[in-house]
Amino acid sequence: MDAIRTRARWSVLDRALIRRGQSAAGALRETVEFAGEIERLGYHRFWVAEHHAVPGIAGSAPTVLAAAVAAATSRIRVGTGGVMLPNHRPLVVAEQFGVLESLFPGRIDMGLGRSVGFTAPVRRALGVEKSAADRFGEQLTELLGYFGDPPAGARTGPAALSAMPARGLHIPAHVLAIGSGADIAAAHGLPVVMALHADTDRTLAALDRYRAGFRPSAQCGEPYVLLAVNAAVAATPERAALLQLPEAWATARSRIDGIFPPLDPAQEIAARTLTERERGYVEQARAAQLYGDGPSVARRLDGLLARTGADEVLVTLTTHDPADRLDSYRRLAALAGLPGGAA
Repeated sequence: MDAIRTRARWSVLDRALIRRGQSAAGALRETVEFAGEIERLGYHRFWVAEHHAVPGIAGSAPTVLAAAVAAATSRIRVGTGGVMLPNHRPLVVAEQFGVLESLFPGRIDMGLGRSVGFTAPVRRALGVEKSAADRFGEQLTELLGYFGDPPAGARTGPAALSAMPARGLHIPAHVLAIGSGADIAAAHGLPVVMALHADTDRTLAALDRYRAGFRPSAQCGEPYVLLAVNAAVAATPERAALLQLPEAWATARSRIDGIFPPLDPAQEIAARTLTERERGYVEQARAAQLYGDGPSVARRLDGLLARTGADEVLVTLTTHDPADRLDSYRRLAALAGLPGGAA
């Protein structure tokens, strides 16, 4: 099997998607168990995400789920990809991560995004408006301030508060490049998480902007890029393509019906006769997906790493069969030369 030759770290993002016929509790337990498998394969990080009021996604409270993942593992770094800061008060976020770092020292990552609730009812329930995303930079500054040592004589603002047990802890922060996120990450001197777009030039332009505007910080002396990729590896390209079909179909349904549903079996979706509109949305959802057998995926990832200069790849894959998903990550681990990968 061909190997990925470009040096990079390899990590995993899991969104706790629900399979048809599965309960939300089952999906959450599956995420925790899956994290243990990913640790055994030798991946660097395991991150969970934040989604609200989505029928097909159980991952609504990432810091709570991260605690369960960290308790079930022993070495892998655990974090969020991410906590959507506009939905929360920075003090509360600081306290939550302070608790996580205190319980699992040296293993916690604080991945932060600027998205707000997807629909108006969700935003109302969260108590935020769409414009809340515009304050992400200010919120990030406030949040980071709760972890620093308070200046002598500080009486007001975040520096004057003791966000217990966050004060004085050093928890790596990462910014999801949603909208202006890359520019905000650069201004704060933080690593950026950049999703691979179907238009690779768009990704490259955002990375160029990030690197050009980067200001060194206490956390990072130079730019650090995590490239987020939806990738599947199987014995054949056709099999790999099937693995990604359930999520692509659920994404298409969310565009048509406004609801992201639980995942259907891939073979069942493939056997359906889709309307032109459905087919168009599925193709749109699959445009940035990366799939194939081992050699083809290794070549594609080598090319992406060379073009983007990414330091780390954050891989996501959710399919209907958990055994197929684990097999894909095992194959990818072998391509990346991770200790638990099977040749």
